[in-house]
Amino acid sequence: MTYVPPLRDLAFSLDHLAEAGRLKELLAGYDDDTQSAVLDAAGRFARDVLAPLNRIGDETGARYLNGTVQAAPGFAQAYRTFAEAGWNGLAAPVDFGGQGLPRALSLAVFEMLHSANMAFGLCPMLTQAAIEVLCAYGSDRQRSLYLGKLVSGAWTGTMNLTEPQAGSDLASVRLRAEPDGDGRYRLSGQKIFITWGDHDMSENIVHLVLARVAGAPEGTKGLSLFLVPKRRVNDDGSLSAANAVSAMRIEEKLGIHGSPTCTMLYDGADAELVGAPNQGLALMFTMMNAARLQVGVEGVAIAERAYQQALAFARERRQGRSVWTGEYPAPIVDHPDVRRMLALMKARIEAARGLCLATGVAADLARAGDERARLREELFTPIAKAWSTDMGVEVASLGVQMHGGMGYIEETGAAQHYRDARITPIYEGTNGIQAIDLVGRKLALADGAALSDLFADIRATIAAIDTLPGVAARLSDAVVAAETATAWLRETQRANPASPLAGATPCLTLLGDTIGGWMLAKGALAAARSRDSSSPTRAALARFYAGHVLARTPGIAAAAMAGDDDLRSLTPDVLTTA
Repeated sequence: MTYVPPLRDLAFSLDHLAEAGRLKELLAGYDDDTQSAVLDAAGRFARDVLAPLNRIGDETGARYLNGTVQAAPGFAQAYRTFAEAGWNGLAAPVDFGGQGLPRALSLAVFEMLHSANMAFGLCPMLTQAAIEVLCAYGSDRQRSLYLGKLVSGAWTGTMNLTEPQAGSDLASVRLRAEPDGDGRYRLSGQKIFITWGDHDMSENIVHLVLARVAGAPEGTKGLSLFLVPKRRVNDDGSLSAANAVSAMRIEEKLGIHGSPTCTMLYDGADAELVGAPNQGLALMFTMMNAARLQVGVEGVAIAERAYQQALAFARERRQGRSVWTGEYPAPIVDHPDVRRMLALMKARIEAARGLCLATGVAADLARAGDERARLREELFTPIAKAWSTDMGVEVASLGVQMHGGMGYIEETGAAQHYRDARITPIYEGTNGIQAIDLVGRKLALADGAALSDLFADIRATIAAIDTLPGVAARLSDAVVAAETATAWLRETQRANPASPLAGATPCLTLLGDTIGGWMLAKGALAAARSRDSSSPTRAALARFYAGHVLARTPGIAAAAMAGDDDLRSLTPDVLTTA
């Protein structure tokens, strides 16, 4: 199954759902022609270079040989092509060799890269996050020596957080950092689950590592962030000897076999501090938040790939008689339940794409000093990450279902999309952690102003879609449900912190479903106003989503407000199977 870059949908989402036109007014060098040229070129690269390697990466995978990691066949050459074309620096600062284009446009590009080959896309994705951290917190020396190489793609970056005993509990991190007496540090210990922690695609790898200096406070307050290159870097930027950091092994995983997931050993590795001591977690969150939005885009990307394959199969596969046309045997796309699955896949993808790109536009505007946009970015990030990746797994699963028994057979390729998608709700803080962040921190942003501002924007769209009264009614009900549930969770948190934690995931789903409906309503409205040829399709998708997704929001709100009494009573003894 070939990959077809959804250039028209991406451009429409950028312009009308994410409202990237605001950035075109703000940023010199970003206009319609630039956007079109970038998307077109990235689509060709994704389709022609990366997509053909997707199956190879899955079947052959990265290999661990004699203490080093070799990328899957073809990946190294593809990466060199990627770097030479300048894709790695698309949104990076011009001062360090980047093109200075919006993050939102870069997200659209990376959607196509991840659709074509998610295992490959993970490597430059983490490099983008490393660039974010060093731009914000690196010393002059670090920015001078490392940023140019990372931006160009000559070097890649990683994020080293968790350890065998820690999991998501970073307060349990034990990797030791010992001062060497010369202003630097020596790191000793292990990190696990390090994506692209070692490989042979670039000449150096820059690890950003959470570790604890002796005498530092316990818990997360005692973590510092360190920069550890695979090969030491001289003051003139040239490479020196190998550092004492290496991959001990790579994991055998459910999916993304082309992406090596490494256990890393730090054996007195030479390291330098990034930012201030004991501020590591705060600094790392810059990297994590950038990666979280990118992972949300991965959810959209893998869903788009699964949808394209499912639609092609449904058009070709003939079975049974169509109740609409009477044809026998009919293509299965003409069976109502199959059409329902395809419509649900398409509607959810469009909704999640709009959410992720809108978060990217908010991030770009926040960088320019827009406080309202900063609050929108903070509110949207956990939703974009969690809701979009849950959607990606759901759509990939429907893709398997669409193929019937053949979907369960590796030969068709549908199963790979599902296996690859399944990591995304776990990456960069599990989706349960995203939900906890949402109810614990983000609902109260600016004393609730971020949330009320969102609801006001949705209501403005509701007031404008008079040609779609059914959509307006369902979306209005969803906003009321979301307002009621979020107000209840904020109020309950003061008296019983466990209760909103019990309702956190339903709350995130409720807000994601509501924002998704808003995105599709905006799309239908914009297409109608501009007399776009996609107008009938976008109106139909908005109506379908309203009837099949927004209709559930009152029930999801009830789940968010169910409290923790039943969970408290369902102790391990009670849950044990007799």
